Amino acid sequence: MFGLPIPRRRLLADAKKLGRWGENRCRRYLKSKGYRTIARNFRCALGEIDLIAADGEGRIVFVEVKTRRNEDHAQARLAVDHRKRTRMARAANHFIKTYNVRNKPLRFDVVTVILNAKGPATIRHYENVFSPGR
Repeated sequence: MFGLPIPRRRLLADAKKLGRWGENRCRRYLKSKGYRTIARNFRCALGEIDLIAADGEGRIVFVEVKTRRNEDHAQARLAVDHRKRTRMARAANHFIKTYNVRNKPLRFDVVTVILNAKGPATIRHYENVFSPGR
């Protein structure tokens, strides 16, 4: 459904290309689930958020995308540690204030994209992974 625009071996050899590819793959995956992209790679002095989307119920969803070659050593979603959650929450708060979306329900998700040496990529969507302050 979502092909490889760059040869797999080049993606696997370049972490930045792999990360960008994973973010694009995530965006298309969420679109297929009815999400609408609001912003990509939102950055401010307080942090960054890979993808901001609206789900079918009107929630604002702040998404951290973790793209990996494999999960041999640890699950990719575990890389969203306390420090990363804090920076995401601060960036989300800045986004909410800047674009005046205070009265919308919101959620923090993690999407993992695993591209092994062979076979199709595996995408896992973890909804409501954390709440600010938790």
